This record gives sequence, C-alpha cells and structure tokens, in this order.
Amino acid sequence: MTPEEIRLILEAVRNGESTLDHAVGQLLPPDGFVDLGIAKVDTDRRRRRGFPEVIYCASKNAAQIATVARTLMGTEGLAYGTRCEPRVARQVMAELGGDYDPLSRTLRIGEPMAPFTDVVTAVIAAGTSDLPVAEEACRTLETFGAPVERVYDVGVAGLHRLLARLEKIDEAGILIVAAGMEGALPSVVGGLFRQPIIAVPTSVGYGAAHGGFTALFSMLTSCASGITVVNIDNGFGAATAALSILHAIENAKKVKSQK
Repeated sequence: MTPEEIRLILEAVRNGESTLDHAVGQLLPPDGFVDLGIAKVDTDRRRRRGFPEVIYCASKNAAQIATVARTLMGTEGLAYGTRCEPRVARQVMAELGGDYDPLSRTLRIGEPMAPFTDVVTAVIAAGTSDLPVAEEACRTLETFGAPVERVYDVGVAGLHRLLARLEKIDEAGILIVAAGMEGALPSVVGGLFRQPIIAVPTSVGYGAAHGGFTALFSMLTSCASGITVVNIDNGFGAATAALSILHAIENAKKVKSQK
C-alpha cells in the first residue's frame, strides 16, 4: 500500500466517510499475516482472539526477535515476548526500547493494551519458587488489558496463609493457581471457591517431583471437579486461557446490552 493510499483511508475516517474499524481492515495485510522469511507474523490474531500474536523468544536470537517485534509494533503498537533471556532482551531493547522483567523473563515493547474488563484474575502461587511462572501469567494478563490480584506464598504446608486471604480471593472472577512439589494447592482452592480455576504445575520440587510431572498428574486427577490444567510451567498459557474467558464474559455483556 502506497503512502497516498494510506492518506486517503485516514482522511475518509477524519471526514466521517469511513469507520475506524473499516479503516483498520483496509490497512492490515490482506492475507492476515506478514511473511518475513524467518516468520509469518499473524496480524489478524487480535481480531480473532482479543490479543495479538506473542513472540516465544526461546531459541530465537536477538535479530530474529527484533524483526518480528518491529512488525508487531507496526501493526499492533505492541510487541510482547515470553521466555526471553536477559542477554537477548538487552540486545533487543538496545535497538527497540521496551522493558524487561527478569523474574518472568518477559519482554514488552510499547504500552500495554487498555483495560477491557473490570473482572479481576487472582494469580495464586504456592511458594516463592513458583513466582517465575506466576509472574509470567500476571505480566501477560496486565499486558493485554486484564487486572490482576497477586496472592503469593500460600501453599498447603501452611494452610493458614491461604485461609487468611479467602475474602480477597473470593472477590476475583477467575483463579490461576501455580504449584510444584505434589501440586495440591489447586485441589484445595477448587474445594473452596466457585470461580473458574486454571491450574499450572511448576517444575519445582525434589527428585520424585520429576520436573513438574508429579504436580501435573496430581492436578489432572484432582477430586475437586472443574479444574482446568495447563502444561508444566506454562504461566503464559494459563493467562491466555483466562483472557479467553474474560473476553467471553465481556462479549456476553455487550450482546445482552444490545437486546
């Protein structure tokens, strides 16, 4: 698309001859993706899912990440990456700016999306060792417009710590629960609260924890019904599952208000 064509589209919006949504559709690549050679960047994902494509930074070098991020900045105004190592993040930020959280290993270039919901997701972590996974979930939710309440270090070895936060947890609309070792915390939470619960097994624990598989199997076989389980250490996956639920809630509100 030429600069003149872009100017005409923007002028049509300014003059009231075109809607903003129609203009966005005209400006996006017609195939819904941009082929960079090293990657095909999905420019249609926000429309389909409510949040744009995210860069999985592991196994990518700084140049590859920067190339994808630059495209996302051009189409979305925001580029977000997970599992980014500090050295690589520094190299990318030297070129594109942004901010990096070393605990969650997430890289964000551009401003977070505006909040689209007032429904809070409580992210509950059993112990301090689970925080990298919990913070990956928190940072993802906050980047894509969802409010978060952190409830940390409330594992079953000291159950009174969880009981002291019952009122705050009960106020949340969705619960993400991260735990390693034997992975018991989601079952306890599932027996106490009615909200949708997304359980995240973490690779925390001694030998028989088997790198998170013990927690995974425990969560999958929980006697507390209705718990959804994501992959080991997948705080990002838990957050996007929560985002899908939140978008469904907001869409249902919108449909109801239009009747």
